[in-house]
Amino acid sequence: MRRVATLYRTTVGKKVLMAVSGLILFGFVFTHMLGNLKMLLPPEGGHFAMDVYAEFLREIGYPLVPHQTLLWVARLGLLGAVFIHILSAVQLSQASRAARPQGYAKEESLSLSYASRTMRWGGVILLLFIVYHILHFTTGQAHSSFVAGAVHQNYVAAFQSPLVYLVYLVAQTALCFHLYHGVWSFFQTLGLSHPKYNHLRRPFAVGFALVTFVGFLTPPTLVLAGVIS
Repeated sequence: MRRVATLYRTTVGKKVLMAVSGLILFGFVFTHMLGNLKMLLPPEGGHFAMDVYAEFLREIGYPLVPHQTLLWVARLGLLGAVFIHILSAVQLSQASRAARPQGYAKEESLSLSYASRTMRWGGVILLLFIVYHILHFTTGQAHSSFVAGAVHQNYVAAFQSPLVYLVYLVAQTALCFHLYHGVWSFFQTLGLSHPKYNHLRRPFAVGFALVTFVGFLTPPTLVLAGVIS
């Protein structure tokens, strides 16, 4: 533990923790996107695919552990990864500003990519969206017709509203830029860059971000268009 604490005090340590926590979150985002695509599947045996999937998540580990135990363990783990990711990002940003000569501020700003410059505001948007998303689909306080357990019904009712769709569109746009920059820099942070495949880093980051963006927005778009009901 002492070595971990010592490592975290360094810039390299913070970057590594930010990269690892980001990898955990990227994995969750991609898996969550695949789960949402079950909205595209037809019902079987009178049950919507999304409801069956949601029930599976709630029942993981049962009867060895009580209902939803492992689901809440996963949720708390993800919240911990979010906290570490944000804390590392804030501390690295503060250290960068403290070490940056004032005269080079303009030059450095010009050298940064658009995705990099939007990471800060994108992170704020995503943090606010996470809170809203939990209140919207997990606890139901932000959902006017929320029914516990009826995930398919809640999803359709939510995205029939253009305003809700717009909120998710803004959030997914911010996520797209965040994923692009994060995936692209992940390899370098963990020392995984190599001249033989460095040219693949940017296309992979773009592809991952775009696939996630399209995957998340396809079901809500079809709901708003009246294709999914």
